[in-house]
Amino acid sequence: MDSKRRTWLIATGCAGCMAGAGTAVPFVSSLDPSAKARAEGGPVDADLATLRPGEKMTVLWRGKPVWILRRTPAMLKSLDVTNALVADPDSRRTGFPTPPWAQNQWRSIKPEYLVVVGICTHLGCSPLDRFTPGPQPSLPSDWDGGFLCPCHGSMFDLAGRVFKNMPAPDNLVVPLYTYLSPTRIRIGEHTAA
Repeated sequence: MDSKRRTWLIATGCAGCMAGAGTAVPFVSSLDPSAKARAEGGPVDADLATLRPGEKMTVLWRGKPVWILRRTPAMLKSLDVTNALVADPDSRRTGFPTPPWAQNQWRSIKPEYLVVVGICTHLGCSPLDRFTPGPQPSLPSDWDGGFLCPCHGSMFDLAGRVFKNMPAPDNLVVPLYTYLSPTRIRIGEHTAA
């Protein structure tokens, strides 16, 4: 074989390999899950640094809204009152199991922060925020604040616990979550502190 022909064969072989690698890299990269897919399946981080007392933020996890409510001292005190009015005050029912570390009055790791899936356990509607205490349409006159499902009237306190004799069979679901720092959480996994 002549040396010019051999050089051209080597050059075209190398160019073909480079073109193949250039084509393969984007293809292989496209197999990584998108940000949307990661939010729908894997853990999701949330930054709580800008969340002020009395405010709620919503994070999408596995296609569901997860509410993070930073409760005020007055909101936490209201849980003492509603404790006797809710169907499952310590979240012991097994229909929608609550993690053991959230089977308390606050239903959370830290009392200040409530983390729940914002979907009613009755028919999957999304309850509305009704944080202001006092009489309001569709709510009792001694309302201490919480959530109201507009579809069938289920009421939940500020810990996501369903009141007695409501259509919803259980409390709002507490997802697994863990604190990565004092102001950052990861929803979708839990590690013991």
